[in-house]
Amino acid sequence: MSNPQLFPLKADPQTGEPFLRLRHHKSIILTPARWDDPTQILEYMNDPRVCLWLKSPPFPYLLGNKFLPFIFKEDFLTEKPAEHAESWLGRLMGPSGKILQELEEAKEVAELKTVEGCPVSIIREVMNDGTQKLIGNVGMFRYLNGELVLSDGSWTVDWAGKVRREEENERRKVGDPEIIWSFGGWYTLRPTFVKSNSSCPHCLDWLAPSHHNQGIMTDAVETLLHDWAVPRMRVRHMIASAFEGNMASVKTFTKNGFDMVYTSKNHFEVKGKMQGLHVLEWKEISPLYFG
Repeated sequence: MSNPQLFPLKADPQTGEPFLRLRHHKSIILTPARWDDPTQILEYMNDPRVCLWLKSPPFPYLLGNKFLPFIFKEDFLTEKPAEHAESWLGRLMGPSGKILQELEEAKEVAELKTVEGCPVSIIREVMNDGTQKLIGNVGMFRYLNGELVLSDGSWTVDWAGKVRREEENERRKVGDPEIIWSFGGWYTLRPTFVKSNSSCPHCLDWLAPSHHNQGIMTDAVETLLHDWAVPRMRVRHMIASAFEGNMASVKTFTKNGFDMVYTSKNHFEVKGKMQGLHVLEWKEISPLYFG
């Protein structure tokens, strides 16, 4: 029996794995992470067309490092080496698993449950023979750039107030429309033990170079935002960012109603080089979900 709490997710008829189909690219779906994903992303994370636009992943990117998928066990973060990973069919891992478990426990509740994140973030292409190819990632997390602030009508950088603002945002309860969200994340839910003054190593969106310039990431952001974030998370305010000069990412967000509000020059050091940061903002004004 299907779980109505998964709406609008569908379930793979063979594995039971939940997925969200993109609005316009019908052969592209979002799914949870799988244990065999690390070996598939090695090529992408070592490709300059991808890794040079990402802050967190190390270079070179190797199997067995801390960026492999995590599992939660007895409230501790542990690593499961890819060579020991079994084929994952319908299993729940990490934060996405926690969300799916919450939805399973609420399956008899008539009203759709508001959740902290989205359990699907891995972008896969469904091939003609039914196999699936991992081609990217898109996800959401609570805002982690608290140093960027709107003050007296102008955006500025305030490192001194970063931790305080992020902690205030973190303390807001699930479903609070005042939460500021952002796009990114290998996982779509930030682990609760990641403090606001810590960097989250999985906060990244990326797409395989073979699938660039096809509107796939724009579609993924649109689908995730309007089919899940707004109705299932009560998201109404997002601040996204992209490295200065990454106009492809900027266009992905502006096509989805984000406004580029600020560019912070030489914002931080990434892989030995100072990088600027484009800041983009989106606000939901429809009364449909927030009254």
